[in-house]
Amino acid sequence: MLREHIESFGVAHDGRLFRNAAGNCIDHSAYSITWRRAREAALTLDEHALELAKRPYDLRHAGISFWLASGVDPAECARRAGQGIQVLFRYYAKFLAEARNHANTLIEDSMRRGEGPDVPPQDV
Repeated sequence: MLREHIESFGVAHDGRLFRNAAGNCIDHSAYSITWRRAREAALTLDEHALELAKRPYDLRHAGISFWLASGVDPAECARRAGQGIQVLFRYYAKFLAEARNHANTLIEDSMRRGEGPDVPPQDV
């Protein structure tokens, strides 16, 4: 979709993908109207009804949540998001708790199977 947009409309001289009809920055007051129209064009009726990506910021939140749910290290997620680890822990605690629970399950399963690291016996 993005490649098609660039092919059809190009990019602005400063690299922006989206601009108004005159080629300038989208006015702040028109931004929500533009975003609403983009959602209507890109989403199915069911997705639109769910208010998926209602605000551009929702995409950022979804991306960070996806990284965490995928098992990306929280410190790396914070770095990529441009925020401190404390902020990440405050706003994404639910995802971090799920990752912690998953890690505990993996560890417990491994311990039950006796597949811990091989430690050679020590001479007494």
